[in-house]
Amino acid sequence: MPPAPTTPTPPGVLPRSRPLVSSAWAAAALVAGQFAMVAVVPVAITLVTVFRHDALRPLRWWAGALGAAYGAGLALWAIGPDRAPSLSKNLHPGHEVVIVVLGIALAVAYHALRGRPGTR
Repeated sequence: MPPAPTTPTPPGVLPRSRPLVSSAWAAAALVAGQFAMVAVVPVAITLVTVFRHDALRPLRWWAGALGAAYGAGLALWAIGPDRAPSLSKNLHPGHEVVIVVLGIALAVAYHALRGRPGTR
């Protein structure tokens, strides 16, 4: 049986994207809960989802900022001379807050853009 045809998303309409929203929330929760190394998976899913779909273009700055903030923390941990045993212990509390806020901001921006009149 052939797959059901999908209808393309009209221009100006933000498509539903559960992987994006759940990954943004998960990245924020994992970093806040001191599981920062595991957060690499939701951050990667968020970046791939946003940069792969043209309809999610308004969220690219948020996703890019989240990826850059997380990537900077990961790089500093990896190349640092006195590495902590885990990424969570190595992250500065301010850097951790930035990552959590960006994850939440990305999810909220998605919900706000999705709920705007004329975008459904």
